[in-house]
Amino acid sequence: MTTLDPVKATDTASGTVIQQLFDALMNYPNGEIAVEKQLAEKHEVSKDKKTYTFTLKKGVKFHNGKEVTAKDIVYSWRRLAESTNSRRQYFILDSIGVKHETTTKTYKDSEGEKHELTVAKANSLALKAKDKHTLEMTLEKPFHATLEMLAYTSFAAVPEGIVGDIEGYDGEMKQSEFATKKPIGAGPFEFKSWKSNVSAEVSKNEDYHGDKAKVSGVHWKISSDSNARYTYGIVNKNADMGYGSSFIPTPKYDPKKISDTNSDDLGRTVGKYGPTQGGDTMDYLGVSTINTYYIGFNTKAVPKEVRKAVAYAANQESIVSEIFKSRGEGAYHFTPPMIYPDGAKQYKKHAKSKYPYGYNESQLEKAKQVMKDAGYSNSNRFKFTFTVYQSSDTWPELGKQLQDQLRSAFIDMEIQKTPFSTLLSRGRKGNLEAYSLGWIMDWPKPDNFLQLLYPPLSDTSKDSPVSYTNWSGTPAAKKATDAWKTVQDNPGPTDKEQQARNKAYVKIEEANWEDVAFLNMYHGLSERFAYEWVDAPKFGGAGYSRQMYNKVSLGDRK
Repeated sequence: MTTLDPVKATDTASGTVIQQLFDALMNYPNGEIAVEKQLAEKHEVSKDKKTYTFTLKKGVKFHNGKEVTAKDIVYSWRRLAESTNSRRQYFILDSIGVKHETTTKTYKDSEGEKHELTVAKANSLALKAKDKHTLEMTLEKPFHATLEMLAYTSFAAVPEGIVGDIEGYDGEMKQSEFATKKPIGAGPFEFKSWKSNVSAEVSKNEDYHGDKAKVSGVHWKISSDSNARYTYGIVNKNADMGYGSSFIPTPKYDPKKISDTNSDDLGRTVGKYGPTQGGDTMDYLGVSTINTYYIGFNTKAVPKEVRKAVAYAANQESIVSEIFKSRGEGAYHFTPPMIYPDGAKQYKKHAKSKYPYGYNESQLEKAKQVMKDAGYSNSNRFKFTFTVYQSSDTWPELGKQLQDQLRSAFIDMEIQKTPFSTLLSRGRKGNLEAYSLGWIMDWPKPDNFLQLLYPPLSDTSKDSPVSYTNWSGTPAAKKATDAWKTVQDNPGPTDKEQQARNKAYVKIEEANWEDVAFLNMYHGLSERFAYEWVDAPKFGGAGYSRQMYNKVSLGDRK
């Protein structure tokens, strides 16, 4: 966890807790990808699809007792667009494209370094609180996923004036206090405590406007040590439920222990897992969620022929099977199968017929040849560092496998482990050569993913790059840039625009294949393990971090 300020959070752990504390106009119910209204009671869209009018529910209270009004939404979204604390300005300014004017602000990061950030000019957002419960929003042009984006936690409601990081407000507290000690939202739980790298806790909001929580609170154990988490949750049974490899590390996971399975109408696997080391059989849920995990290359530091050699060496299918123990599926596109143009079948068809580095195979001879052709040999080897986040049990193993394979292709790859936050900080500054990361959907459309492969947003000399590849100056980078422009020129909901976007999405994927800015590795399977006394709704393709816990109930512990 890094923050509990909705506009600053970018990681899954923070988002999981924020989802319990804050409500937005829209919501992904139980993490399913069909959105529904949350703080909004109804909405209307103008004929030109550019003006949205939302009517808010009446009588909804923040945790401090203040009623949620349209002015609170305007303030919250102004923070998203104007504040130097925001990490998602582009969601509202570029993706949805709310009308605005821009300006540049200078700020210092936690290490005292100065940065320039493009934000919305104060009060320039085309947002109006028409009355206490009516909000009007005007876009530059129609956008095909407006309601889906508004369900993301960055758009959550916070009390007007709670912090003073935008013009016109002095703030009731400092942003740092709001983000770590006094986050105030309108969600089903209220903040209780957060001890960094130790624990976080929330308690039931008795005045919640929706379904009130069935449990008195939620406690999260926080640790970067996978063995400590396993001992806490599985050996000592101090947890009621947990997720994926953060609960049962892959080295201790056995897919053969999954039994009594069946699939529901959304393709989710329901069954049992056990016996665990503690001797228990747990309820099991496996969900193909919308995510992609990849190796990113700083293209200025790692030459194209080296990147291609790594791609030839990698066999995504065997990596998923052997290293990740089938907790996912091999990735060939950055866009996940569930949202790939024309669906999962087209994803596989395109990959099988056109992926240039071998579908379900390692091509070491081709890796060696591409390096030979570039002038490398045993006496002229290329060295680079692959940085992985230290909390992972699997990325270092993946790195070791590639390391061994690449030696025969005149490549010496060093593996470096670093804390997740350090990896991100170094990436933003351009201080990585190759790195492991993943992207989990903010909204369920390809453009949410492919923005990371828009070359200008990968420039680490600029503030807030969304990827750290510094991809530019090649024919493939130009193809990706031109294709992204097509996406931006066709943002609306019509079939014609959708088809134009679909073609552009595929062009971006193929441009990335050409230059290997990202080497896509796998689409992760999201799993939940729960003891028998836990009754929890199934989560959907948006992932467990989008699920509120107000409908979870507990029986007697055994």
